[in-house]
Amino acid sequence: MADTGFTRPTLATIDDRIKSDINARLPGADARLRRSFLGVLARVQAGVAHGLYGYQAYIARQAIVDTADSDGLEAWGRVWGILRKLATRATGNISVTGTNGSTIDIDVEIQRADGTIFKVTTGATISGGVAIVAVQAVSAGVDGNTDAAATASFISPVPGVNSACVVAAGGLTGGTDDEADPLYKARILARIQNPPHGGSKTDYEAWALEVPGVTRAWVYPLELGAGTVTVRFMMDATYSDGIPLSGDVATVQAYIDDPMRRPVTADVTAVAPIAEALDVTIADLTLDTAATRASIEAELADMIARAGEPGGTIPISKIWEAVSLATGEESHTITIPTGDVTHTTGKIPILGTITYV
Repeated sequence: MADTGFTRPTLATIDDRIKSDINARLPGADARLRRSFLGVLARVQAGVAHGLYGYQAYIARQAIVDTADSDGLEAWGRVWGILRKLATRATGNISVTGTNGSTIDIDVEIQRADGTIFKVTTGATISGGVAIVAVQAVSAGVDGNTDAAATASFISPVPGVNSACVVAAGGLTGGTDDEADPLYKARILARIQNPPHGGSKTDYEAWALEVPGVTRAWVYPLELGAGTVTVRFMMDATYSDGIPLSGDVATVQAYIDDPMRRPVTADVTAVAPIAEALDVTIADLTLDTAATRASIEAELADMIARAGEPGGTIPISKIWEAVSLATGEESHTITIPTGDVTHTTGKIPILGTITYV
């Protein structure tokens, strides 16, 4: 069968068609003459038509979820009740020191060394020389996430309180960016292709993915016995290794446990996968440059994010393929691993050390 697809004509093609039509309909006229009135008229009309073709192409992309742009995706999402996950603010505790009886009020600002600002959300009074205050990042996004023991300081002096302070155990977590279009599109398509079934495997995956920051989720019915459901998930855009922290696990657990979601008879356990480094040794790499190595690392990380799952297997062929796709690579040999890499229950691959020999 012949290809019936429509290709948007170029501006030059439209201009040529209009000039040909004018010449055919006005005997003796020549719209192709330089600076002729008819030539100018044809070019102006061609510009208008080309713009209309472009708008129609835009409308056509919005007609299906697969090709819709950001605004179109959000329109489809509203139809199916799937809203884009908006950025959230990091929260946690900060340990401060000072004179006993000194107080830290809410809305007092604390600044990290790089300038990121947090506001106190729950004040405290120093006792025994120490107090723990709850804080929240002023700006939403992953930049607010901070490791435990990181240093910070009060922007303005607080009477009786030392300026320097540190992030308490558990760190500042929960900061996420706006959901990216590819992830948002995947959730909409999953909703269309897998209608809710009141507690099916796909329902639990969808519920986990509704939590801000969650990018991948897997469900394991009966893993812990009859009536149990185990949910594992990743936060690839939030943490460098994608592994959720305890606060993230608690958030997903509480979200799924909402009586409006999971069946009351199900015993659901949300848990973070256990990271297991996948080390790769590459020999005989041609065009071994810094740029080539950087591309290899990026391709391997992307492959692991696509193919890796808790308790799953990474085929050795996928590793060879990822390195082959790297910009600048012409030939290579993978010496480690020597075969498919299988992970035990709950363990998920993350990119480990890449060694070149």
